Amino acid sequence: MMWGIGLLLLLVKIYGLLVAVLLLAAYLVLLERKLLGRLQIRLGPNRAGIFGILQPIADGLKMLLKEDVVPSRADRTVFLLAPAVVSGTALLTFAVIPFGEPITLWGREVPLVIADLNVGLLYVLALSSLGVYGVALGGWASNSKYSLLGAVRGAAQLISYELPLALSLVPVIMLAGSLSLSDIVRAQAGYPFLLVQPVGFLIFLVSSMAESKRVPFDLPEAENELMAGYHTEYSGMRFALFFLGEYAHMIALGALVAVFFLGGWHGPVLPPVLWLLVKTMLVPLFLIWTRASFPRLRYDQLMHFCWKILIPAAVLNIVATGAFMVFTG
Repeated sequence: MMWGIGLLLLLVKIYGLLVAVLLLAAYLVLLERKLLGRLQIRLGPNRAGIFGILQPIADGLKMLLKEDVVPSRADRTVFLLAPAVVSGTALLTFAVIPFGEPITLWGREVPLVIADLNVGLLYVLALSSLGVYGVALGGWASNSKYSLLGAVRGAAQLISYELPLALSLVPVIMLAGSLSLSDIVRAQAGYPFLLVQPVGFLIFLVSSMAESKRVPFDLPEAENELMAGYHTEYSGMRFALFFLGEYAHMIALGALVAVFFLGGWHGPVLPPVLWLLVKTMLVPLFLIWTRASFPRLRYDQLMHFCWKILIPAAVLNIVATGAFMVFTG
């Protein structure tokens, strides 16, 4: 009987989290279009529903009704599976993100996380690495020079920026003494790690922007150079899966920033879940703002910034954190 209740609770958590993330991703698209309209002194979507609130539903129906075209010389199997890799890895990240302290239901303790892994941080980094395959395989399988060039750019960019991303989290592990995301949040009960790790926070934030392929790091897409980059040949719901993966990835990065540097669910007055949601949405809003404000980097600037600035800064931050911990006991 108890295992049945446990399974039911697990399914409820998975279903609830999946619905919440998909709705957030859909309406984040609307929010971005509205904010970009304001920043660029124009109107955003305002026809579908009051103030355009039904626009995500209209976009979803449009994608469902579009023809799913597969290029005649494409590698069909890989071409069809690549979008699922991008969106799947983004959604799987939420499995280890904690939303609060465990609660008691039916006489048993229920953790507010799908899987509280003791190596949750390594799980997140592993999924980040797997997401590269969706971009690389989608561009290669399309049998298009534009798509292939976007895929090569994407693979080089994502693999490179994984290094400063991971290195920026080493001081967080040192301070928390654990790889579990729940333990990392509990270690910030007194103060968020942002106050003692501003350099690590900035490196993680910039690397996250590059990992999400957002302006000014959107070279894998670069529509004025590559038409649309690695997903040029995609249409219908398979293109929508790439789109969903991008926005789910933005939300996941926001949640990770909140967990690693902003104290996770900790905060006064509001319930823990709402605090985590508020902190999570700060990163997507920042990414939208940067899209409207900055031009795209050149490829040599992109790589120079990663290998000659971010990685050395991340290593020095690790050394400084270790020295501080030794001298302060």
